Amino acid sequence: MDLSQYAELFLAESREHLSACNQLLLDWERTPANPAPVGGLFRAVHTVKGMAATMGYGRVTDIAHRTENLLDLLRRGSRPATDELLQLLFRSRDALEHAVELSVVGREDELDVAEVVADLESAAALIAGPERAAPGPPPTTAVEAPAAPGGGRLVQVTLRAEAPLKGGRALLALKRAQALGAVQGVTPPQAGFESDDFDGRFSFRLDSSAAAAEIERAVRAAGDVEHVSVGGGGDERRAAAPRGGAAAAAGAEATPEKSRHIRVDLRRLDELMDLIGELVTVRGRLNELAAARRDPAVDDVAIQISRLSADLQAGIIQARMTPVWQVFDRFPRLVRDLARELDKQVAFRVEGKEIELDRAILDELGDPLLHLLRNAVDHGIETPAERRRGGKPPEGEIVLAAVRERASVAISVSDDGRGIDRARILERAKREGLVDPHAEALSDDQLLRVLARPGFSTAEAVTSVSGRGVGIDVAVTRIRALGGSIDIRTEAGKGTSFVLRLPVTLAIVRALIAGLGGERYALPLTYVAETVEFGVQPTTIVEGREAIVLHDRVVPLVHLRRMLGVSGDAPPRCPIIVLEMGERTSGIVVDGMLGQQEIVVKGFDPPQGTLPVFSGATIMGDGIPALILDAGGLV
Repeated sequence: MDLSQYAELFLAESREHLSACNQLLLDWERTPANPAPVGGLFRAVHTVKGMAATMGYGRVTDIAHRTENLLDLLRRGSRPATDELLQLLFRSRDALEHAVELSVVGREDELDVAEVVADLESAAALIAGPERAAPGPPPTTAVEAPAAPGGGRLVQVTLRAEAPLKGGRALLALKRAQALGAVQGVTPPQAGFESDDFDGRFSFRLDSSAAAAEIERAVRAAGDVEHVSVGGGGDERRAAAPRGGAAAAAGAEATPEKSRHIRVDLRRLDELMDLIGELVTVRGRLNELAAARRDPAVDDVAIQISRLSADLQAGIIQARMTPVWQVFDRFPRLVRDLARELDKQVAFRVEGKEIELDRAILDELGDPLLHLLRNAVDHGIETPAERRRGGKPPEGEIVLAAVRERASVAISVSDDGRGIDRARILERAKREGLVDPHAEALSDDQLLRVLARPGFSTAEAVTSVSGRGVGIDVAVTRIRALGGSIDIRTEAGKGTSFVLRLPVTLAIVRALIAGLGGERYALPLTYVAETVEFGVQPTTIVEGREAIVLHDRVVPLVHLRRMLGVSGDAPPRCPIIVLEMGERTSGIVVDGMLGQQEIVVKGFDPPQGTLPVFSGATIMGDGIPALILDAGGLV
């Protein structure tokens, strides 16, 4: 039986369990006397061990088994967590993760787990003490029902209702049973496991003399098994199950509720998104043709297709939406390890974990947030002694938060540390020629531009944590590439906050189409606040830039025709598109506005020397491409 097709399922589920282990270990470290996390750790590691054994990953099974033994002793002994013990469990969890990743790609032989296995064994022996050597009572052997002549013993299995990919689980259970004897008479047939109607209940005959409890353990090792019964021929009896009495019998009889969640390969969703993108382009072309034909019948068809394709598009985008906790959950451990390395005390808090983003955006968020968090721990938070001298508690705080803002999501990384020394940054920026030598202060925008310069760092020496001047640069570059923006707010002695604003989805966005010198440009509506006519509002000069005053706010103007070097004269009446990103605003002067429409965003590699004001390209309804303006580069 080929189980390689389930390697990705094993990898995905193992990652979930190991991520839970991280969180449980952090919880136990915060409250060492609370034994509750130990039970969760034991269950998670036990599940990974069972799945790994079924898949034949011996090294993963070995590490998980030794970790499970140690956790079992801790669970039964209710011992409080010590620093040495927690460090060992963190190490074993990391070794387990490494072993899982290598085993799935067929590189299990590269693993060297001898040291962590020896440390786990030593810790277990130390905790067990003399009890380890004491002989335990011999296991009781239940009287087994005889096997049916020629048919083997009947084994009935029910998987958990919420189990993902029930067909894969059933095959794993059969493979586990095959280790005890010949399997035959599988009902429904194995081909039926892949059917959408398969509800997770199946049975088979096992030709084995193993005890019922042993058969049950083997089947349950596949994971997500709700119920197992082992009989012999016609007179069936139930093997030991976690539920007992009438409740167990009722559970066996009840039809499990259909799960409403399944795992879907992200590549399939990407293919669907590509197809809906093509459909949106064709829909735009159809609408243009319908407008030109002025035929009521064609108009009706165009309206129906637009409505149906819009519903389909919304459904596919919603299917791609993923809660940010799937990225955020990796950071508490990162902050904890960095704080220990730097001898700092840091409390890390996460807010808004339920906020959703397109999976494509979420996958790109990891690196920018990683760099910002490393900077917060290294540069932002002070040592306990320094914080005491400043009248602060010895433990600093870092908050990672996500909130929904209109059609975008704002993600902030804030700390209550020392803040950024603007005078020191200004002095260094002057030495390196990054700012006007006569500048007396740096605004927040200027500060961010300086910090985002490649190679610019405030660290005096390069360490394993920082000092190479790539952190803020990577964050700004990646966020801009995603069509978002990044802002900074800092106050000396009180802390620093970076705010990342991102569109909810990248693939298909609603945009304002602007005309300029015979060309069309698309500007995502996410950051469009309003439009006004140029010349109606009086203009002024602020810090050397032309600006208008709108709603008691100064709005700097950007003449797109001048910026892009478009020849010819501008029309007498030009609209201003007012962009708003956080607290920053800007007015973009264009020749005209041609309407709104949904566009499919395509990647764009600008030629050398192109101004950094384009974030992508799109195909308009008439088949002619148009460039997408980057709001972050214009504000």
